[in-house]
Amino acid sequence: MKLAAAAAAHIFPQFHPPFSHPHHPNPPPPLLSAATTTTTHFAPPFKLRRSKDLLFPLKSHQSQSPNPQTAATRHDDGGDPGIPFEHVKILAKFKSRHNYIRVIQVSRAADHPLAGSRLLLLDAPGNIHSISFLFKTLTNAYYDVFATLPPILPPGPVGILGFGAGSAAKIILELHPQTAVHGWELDPSVVAVAREYFGLEKLESKHPDRLFVHTGNALNATVKDGFAGILVDLFSKGCVIPELQDAATWERLKRSLKKGGRMMVNVGGSCDTLKAMNRVFPAGQLSVLSLDSRKDDSAVALTGEFPDAGEWKKALKKPLRFYVDMWQPYTSKTDHSHRSN
Repeated sequence: MKLAAAAAAHIFPQFHPPFSHPHHPNPPPPLLSAATTTTTHFAPPFKLRRSKDLLFPLKSHQSQSPNPQTAATRHDDGGDPGIPFEHVKILAKFKSRHNYIRVIQVSRAADHPLAGSRLLLLDAPGNIHSISFLFKTLTNAYYDVFATLPPILPPGPVGILGFGAGSAAKIILELHPQTAVHGWELDPSVVAVAREYFGLEKLESKHPDRLFVHTGNALNATVKDGFAGILVDLFSKGCVIPELQDAATWERLKRSLKKGGRMMVNVGGSCDTLKAMNRVFPAGQLSVLSLDSRKDDSAVALTGEFPDAGEWKKALKKPLRFYVDMWQPYTSKTDHSHRSN
């Protein structure tokens, strides 16, 4: 779900969408090589070195260059040169009521972490909202972090607020066969695209009693007897939606949880969101996982008392276990000291 706004114009110069999605955008990585007069870089928080402790988070706050046609978006550590145009195929592009929607296929021959993926791009800057690989389940993005939540929840359904094309749902359904998922997406056209291009229809047919997709305002999501867990992935114009910076929103979402339930939240780089959550989930009840060495760039928050790390790891597939060690307690000064194991 994310690409730097400044890079988008020379990544997809043929796209000139007139508006942004009022829901959950994410700045993505440059997909194509820039023109010969420019160089396209991954902007923070992209860390594409192939290391288990350098992830590929997709949502962030990006700075824009004065002239995106001639200036590149840069980050301190250098960046990825992008995917050559010949390795990218546009499968669909159209305007819905809420979005400018594009579906992109990246060739398996591309020398790039996104090789072999299918991407859902929304919003004026072309933010990536979903990633799907044909031959593998995990995405090396924050969707994988979301998939670590079910083992530390009480029995019951998981809600996904900001469903996109179902990247997180797909992983959870495959790795946690006892978990039911209810997803909320604002735009019916996004759900239609997910069914046609991202295998959502097949996923719904395979799991008719475990996957339920709803359209509408995700903040109104409810299920009978409450959610065991809620995944929150709601952005607008590259930023966390303003409602998530209001403690009243978190009070309401907390009431929709059953006893022992938790939330995991993509907070981007928003300290205001964490501060609002901290007013509802006080000391010892809020943890943060930084998806990048620059902590303000992209992060995921977890509510509730931190679980036993050893037991949590045992319940996870091996490729996901290292995430457990990355969580840190949240403090009002965002001074995150690592947990010992």
